[in-house]
Amino acid sequence: MIASGLILSRHWQDTGEGQLLEFWLATQAGPLRVQLEGQESVLFVPADRLKPAGKVLQGQLNYRQREVDLRCFQQSDQPVVALYFRNQRDLGLARALLQQHSIQVYESDIRPTDRYLMERFIRGAAEVEGDIQNPGEFRSVLNPHMKPARAGAENVAVSLADGLLKVVSLDIETSMARQVVLSVAIYGHGIEKVFMQGEDLENGPGYLEFLPDEKSLLCRFLSWFQALDPDVIIGWSVVNFDLKYLQDRCDALGIPFNLGRDTSPVRWRFLDQGQQRVFAVVPGRVVLDGIELLRTATYSFESFSLENVSRELLGRGKLVEDVDSRAHEIEAMHRSDPAALARYNLEDCVLVWDIFDQTDLIAFAVQRACLTGLEMDRQGGSVAAFDFLYLPRLHRAGYVAPVVDADSVTHSPGGYVLDSVPGIYEHVVVLDFKSLYPSIIRTFHVDPLAMVEDEGEQIPGFLGASFSKERFILPTIIEELWAARDRARQAGDAPGSQAIKIIMNSFYGVLGTPGCRFFDPRLASSITMRGHEILQQTRDLIEAAGYRVIYGDTDSVFVLMDMAREEVEVAAAALAVHLNQWWRDSLRQKYDIESFLEIEFETHFTRFFMPTVRGSDKGSKKRYAGMVDNGREQHLVFKGLESVRSDWSPLARKFQQELFQRIFTDQPVEDYVRSVVSAVGNGELDDQLVLRRRLRRKLDDYVRNVPPHVRAARAADRERNRQGLPPQYQQGGGWIEYVMTVNGPEPLRYQRSSLDYGFYIDRQLAPIADAVLGFSQTTLAELTDKQLGLF
Repeated sequence: MIASGLILSRHWQDTGEGQLLEFWLATQAGPLRVQLEGQESVLFVPADRLKPAGKVLQGQLNYRQREVDLRCFQQSDQPVVALYFRNQRDLGLARALLQQHSIQVYESDIRPTDRYLMERFIRGAAEVEGDIQNPGEFRSVLNPHMKPARAGAENVAVSLADGLLKVVSLDIETSMARQVVLSVAIYGHGIEKVFMQGEDLENGPGYLEFLPDEKSLLCRFLSWFQALDPDVIIGWSVVNFDLKYLQDRCDALGIPFNLGRDTSPVRWRFLDQGQQRVFAVVPGRVVLDGIELLRTATYSFESFSLENVSRELLGRGKLVEDVDSRAHEIEAMHRSDPAALARYNLEDCVLVWDIFDQTDLIAFAVQRACLTGLEMDRQGGSVAAFDFLYLPRLHRAGYVAPVVDADSVTHSPGGYVLDSVPGIYEHVVVLDFKSLYPSIIRTFHVDPLAMVEDEGEQIPGFLGASFSKERFILPTIIEELWAARDRARQAGDAPGSQAIKIIMNSFYGVLGTPGCRFFDPRLASSITMRGHEILQQTRDLIEAAGYRVIYGDTDSVFVLMDMAREEVEVAAAALAVHLNQWWRDSLRQKYDIESFLEIEFETHFTRFFMPTVRGSDKGSKKRYAGMVDNGREQHLVFKGLESVRSDWSPLARKFQQELFQRIFTDQPVEDYVRSVVSAVGNGELDDQLVLRRRLRRKLDDYVRNVPPHVRAARAADRERNRQGLPPQYQQGGGWIEYVMTVNGPEPLRYQRSSLDYGFYIDRQLAPIADAVLGFSQTTLAELTDKQLGLF
């Protein structure tokens, strides 16, 4: 039998017969369990330390040793020996014993399931050959031959379109007062179901099933879920809240929380033995959290609450009147209108489903897994992805990987930022280096292996580093990913293209973090400092061509094009061609290497504003505004200004947008500024004065210089306590809406005092207006001096 499929979950068990690896795959014929018996865990020790290692382990553990054709990465003349253990528990004990005796061990931290896959270059999708067994209702293959799926990552989207994965959205509703589950909802293709505590309704919706108590509800849900048998569970904070809450309630009621396939229990892992980050391993299934996956896919929102994200992406939100007090509304609906609670519970599932659908998050998760080898539900994991891609190639080059040096505190310089020239301009174009850091790695062979290989021709790096022209790994990985991204773009595969871009761009960050086993300041610096050199040289080339560079940041230069509008884009494109040819010729002549640097004409701002640093004449950095006009429509772009900052009021953001719209279209601004100031002072814009900030720490952690939003949050919790309600903000992590009043900051919900209009004019409007009016030698205060005296 030969079957291909996506790897849904991976686990290992230490048994009396040795280590058992278990993989669950989603295939066209349904779920498939792959079990590999008698697998061993391995670590490596230097050959010259083998004898003392044997003395340490003798009588303590059973293991076998084998000579391998591998050397220490940082001591290429030092061979290593592999020590194999029957299970991961014994390997962990051996590692601890050896380290206690100052015997270095290598690659002892790699999970056995990951090692099995990475050494076979299996990433996300696998092909399985073996005999089918049926220990129950699921197909199973014992000790098969596994290899990479021939379909590969780029054809996964086709498999998804053919309905390979069965996906459901899950959400629960609970009673805060009684700490019980009130209802559980599931939604998917052709699936609508809500289980709820309570009594049957005469005319209730068909998807609603009542159970007499919480224990009956949970047992019925788990039984029904096993019969439904989905591959993927999606939700919003689904691990940290929904699944964890269900686990806790099942434990309290003595119910096995068997959510996995073949009635397997959920397995929990806590990061660094704490309870801050929780991971749920559900055998045979994947659990994807919408919040974590959106962040991984580089989406950004003011708030990642389901209410906020659904309103931004879908234009609709939750089915409650008061989202912030929904706990009380949920209790009320359960008592008096359970059908409404069922609709609300199910609609949360639908919102999550529609967000995943609109953003292609399932396809993104699958593509990422097939490119990196990581689990589909792995959060972050850039370092782990690097290991998965790099280590098997390193082994074939004859080395074992070094040990992570988490104590290192050396850092490399960041991206280079050119000084800006403040002003208001016409026709500024942005020339952008396409994936600058990956292209530097590829061009100059910035690579751990290339840095330790000192034979043959070398390419000079920085901080004393040099890189082999012949022996390297990372540039080849980038070359493969680059080609895959080009194919994804040509095929219109946006999730695949985005996944590849994120992976490629992560390599610099990985090499620059002490958490990476290959961390070396020379590596990261040979990327960033080369970037500095490239940006400065590019500026000089542009100015030598007769243009003026008014700003530059890491991989982009902003060029003033003093010419007629119809000539700008042709000239910008020609300039990009000239620069690319110069870099090809220069690097070929200087280092005899091929240049993969590619600068593109990215944006044409018909009008552009570069501000000064507040209180000085010096140009600002990472802050600007511009207007893009493609002939059919115009739109404003803001970078680092108040318009894109969540901690400024809606009034300030709207004021800035309108102000620049007027400036860029040559409309008068002074009357507009006066009218807004007047409207604020007259109380006409009170609904736009709400401030919103995230509480990043517990309230009690703020001791000195307590900021306004924390003072507002404390006031809100005091009022809630007075009303007999539980605190809402004490633990931090959420958002607080507040206003500035004549008596200081007050929570919006519990506002008692009059608004301080002077604060909003002086601290919210004036900085925005003065940044622009300063070029006309005036200020908001001078324009509105008479009015300001009234407030």
